Amino acid sequence: MPRVKKSRRTKYVTVYSPFVMKETKHELVGEPVETPQGRMQWARCTRSRQMQLLNLDLIENELEKSKAVLNISIEDAKKYDIHENYQVGDIIYHPIWQDVGIVREKVTISNGMNAIIVLFQKNNEKRLIENLQK
Repeated sequence: MPRVKKSRRTKYVTVYSPFVMKETKHELVGEPVETPQGRMQWARCTRSRQMQLLNLDLIENELEKSKAVLNISIEDAKKYDIHENYQVGDIIYHPIWQDVGIVREKVTISNGMNAIIVLFQKNNEKRLIENLQK
């Protein structure tokens, strides 16, 4: 009698990998386990193949926060300018996209330039250059 292989639905999450030192896709392995800290599950990095234990409750809370509806208006916003410097929490208006967003994070990109990660109302999350020297 031939063995029937059950197809299992694989689930992936994108989290920070300390082995690759950036966010990568991870395959959830096994079943979640309830602990006092929350639901925990092992995840294998698809790039480095290293395993790490993830708190699923914390990940779900972060996803809900990132998808929160922004209730901001153009009157509250600064007009985006590539030469300006912004702070986390600043509200900016992008004139080309005609969209308003909030600065979520400041990063340095690979070429050493400064960038901001902005969560826009229409365009979701975008990375924009800031403080470009003239």
